[in-house]
Amino acid sequence: MSAQREGPEDIGRRERATDDEILRLLFSSPSPWAVAELGRELDSTDAEDGVARLAGAGLVHRQGELVSPTRAARRAIELYEPY
Repeated sequence: MSAQREGPEDIGRRERATDDEILRLLFSSPSPWAVAELGRELDSTDAEDGVARLAGAGLVHRQGELVSPTRAARRAIELYEPY
């Protein structure tokens, strides 16, 4: 049996799922999270990369090892919550 390699679509899906989980965790608490805490909660080593992607998109602030959602991310959640 040979191991299947992840294609670009699989990697993209996994990254989106990680980013989504990180945002869900950040919104679950008013306090910032440490990147290491996010990794433990996700049981994944992808937290660092996910935080970098979200910071690059302007959705999280990173102050050293602490991460919190930006005002823009909070507003977007408000806009897309069901009425």
